[in-house]
Amino acid sequence: MLELLARETGGMLFGATQQSEAQNLADLGAAYAEHRNLRQPVVFTNWREALDELLRLGEERAVPVIIDEFPYLVSATPALPSYLQQALSPLGHARERTSTRLILCGSALTTMAQLLGGGAPLRGRAVLELVVKPFGFRDASAFWGLQHDPELAFRVNALVGGTPAYLEMCAGSGPADLAGFDQWVGRRLLNPASAMFREGGLVLREEPSISDPTSYAATLAAISAGNHRRGEIAAAMGRPAAAIAHLLSGLTDIGLLERIDDALRAKRSVFRIAEPVVRLHNLITQRHEPQLVIGQAERVWQSNADTVAAKIYGPHFEDLAREWCFRHASQDTLGGFATAVRPSEIACPQHRRGHELDLVVSETNSFASDRVIAIGEAKSTLAPMDVPQLQRLEHLRALLPDARVDGPPKLLLFARSGFSGELVRAAEGRHDVELVDLARMYSGH
Repeated sequence: MLELLARETGGMLFGATQQSEAQNLADLGAAYAEHRNLRQPVVFTNWREALDELLRLGEERAVPVIIDEFPYLVSATPALPSYLQQALSPLGHARERTSTRLILCGSALTTMAQLLGGGAPLRGRAVLELVVKPFGFRDASAFWGLQHDPELAFRVNALVGGTPAYLEMCAGSGPADLAGFDQWVGRRLLNPASAMFREGGLVLREEPSISDPTSYAATLAAISAGNHRRGEIAAAMGRPAAAIAHLLSGLTDIGLLERIDDALRAKRSVFRIAEPVVRLHNLITQRHEPQLVIGQAERVWQSNADTVAAKIYGPHFEDLAREWCFRHASQDTLGGFATAVRPSEIACPQHRRGHELDLVVSETNSFASDRVIAIGEAKSTLAPMDVPQLQRLEHLRALLPDARVDGPPKLLLFARSGFSGELVRAAEGRHDVELVDLARMYSGH
């Protein structure tokens, strides 16, 4: 994307690497000379001199100067943001006499966020802050060319997510059909010779802000195993709950975890893995690496089918159901406009325990308190969803703390393997029930 931007606008692109200040200045001088069509590389003795020359590129016309992997430069030269602050002073030469558009990019989320944080040298200097996120599941399906088969698109998305680079790292193609899916997994994801084999571990270790990767990796492993509440995570790690707060916060900051507040119960939240390759790494690749290294990918994948179904496909299907409600479902489907879609747990006096709700759809009104417009259940099992799931949702709807004056919340049933004939007949003619299968999730509203 950055290369295309530079090419189309006649701008300059420089990609930093993890090396010393002198080495980066030398590489920058070579890139600057190539952009200016100079015969010899330019020698920059320091960053003040280099920044001055880069910003002068826009003296005649507006031109973007793109610096990729900027955190590498900051790591080698911590004062670099301050140098930029001085170079971009309101009455300085760059502001008054050039039209240079400086674009700073980097994959280290915490470092990039800190550049514009309170008290940071560059605070107030940026006119645009853009976070490039992975594709949603529908866009990922189109990107991988899997629109023809929602089940296949779901399986691939559950394992690799929506990061565009992973398609190229999988040799530029996904599985052709469901019959070849398992072989594709063994060849592209569980093969030590594949670029994807260690990706789930590298995304953590490449983050500069992570000083203790072992503890952070243990946190991800605990959550991947199915521990989603703070107390459960701490117990799995053998630590007090208060001792893991910084780990959860750090992983959330770098985009590997997502904290989801309970829809109905204040001060309760769960944590989910935001990057599917991390979940695959912790549950399969890392745990069975000795077997995978000696070429037993097929055996490992088959013997862990239950783990994949329960701890990868199941949670991922619930995530997609919430995403569908928030991004794709119509107001008619939900009974209103979704401003939040979150899980919850409802206390039940009859059964003397709490019942989990996969999704609670809330609508915010400026003149009234938030109201629940729909609740739902998502099942990734291979068996079709049946009438008992509808009856369960009806029971949970009766336990909701507030009642709507315009009718009860709608009931949403999400099923990866479809619905039984009896359930379809039970839902016919009911305006408060919606049945959503994979085909509808990937193409309908």
